[in-house]
Amino acid sequence: MTTEANGWVCSVKVATVWTEPASVRDLDAPAIANPVLLVEWLEALPYKERLALCNENRVQTQLLYGEPVLIEKVEGDWAKIIAIWQSSKKDSRGYPGWIPLSQLAKQERVDVKGVARVSSMKAPLLDMNEQPLLVLPFNAIIPVISEDATYFQVQTPHGKALIQKKHAEFAETMEQFPRQSAEDAVDLGELYLDVPYLWGGMSPYGYDCSGFSYNMLKACGYLIPRDASDQAVSGEEVPLHDISSWKKGDLIFFANDEGKGSVRHVGFYYGNGQLLHSPSTGQTVEILVLKGSKLEKEICAVRRFAV
Repeated sequence: MTTEANGWVCSVKVATVWTEPASVRDLDAPAIANPVLLVEWLEALPYKERLALCNENRVQTQLLYGEPVLIEKVEGDWAKIIAIWQSSKKDSRGYPGWIPLSQLAKQERVDVKGVARVSSMKAPLLDMNEQPLLVLPFNAIIPVISEDATYFQVQTPHGKALIQKKHAEFAETMEQFPRQSAEDAVDLGELYLDVPYLWGGMSPYGYDCSGFSYNMLKACGYLIPRDASDQAVSGEEVPLHDISSWKKGDLIFFANDEGKGSVRHVGFYYGNGQLLHSPSTGQTVEILVLKGSKLEKEICAVRRFAV
């Protein structure tokens, strides 16, 4: 996976990465605007059309504000990009897809002292006069220029801006955020109970199953692959049939054909035979008792990324 981009970053709070420009329907217009109208898009999206994001292979993933990309090519108003922080078997450099050019910006190169990761569910990004610019989502990572007792001064697609320190965590590099325990990832995930499932979702506006596991572990200092099928062959293998060896915070994977087919789902082991996960379209993040559920017969792998 590539760690450096060619200077382009996401310039909206959350940008949806589409399979191709033709994947966008008329009712998806709010999702490709700048400023993005994410809440308006999701609230107006009927169940059938929301399900089609997955079933018709319309959406790949999402980017958070300030997230770097490689631009492979431009066609009209669209860019084919690689999300370099989201590793995938689809491309060795990161996760591929299409995004409107209007949702990208060329980041000005400046001297930085580190990066700030948004640790609150949502946090205001302020201009240099302390007036609101936009709302940053959980886990957005922005370069830090300087700091005082109250604010991180950050470099953004909107120029220099401020984030209150109470909403963010600092590290000298993205790789140096402190690594926390797997139980911490689960405890953090509990804060997002009842957040709706969204295919391709990577933000508190909606997570898919692997977006949820990716982001809770990212917040704890671990950058894991983006998709469940890639996550299932990463990390440390845990004995599948020895439940006593499973620990809170391990990732449990599920496959079609009672565990013998392709990986289709992932969630955190919560302990006591329970699963913390983002289930499917029309549902919300929940804690599920595995025994007696459909998922119980589909368990195909257990992996450990944190201790």
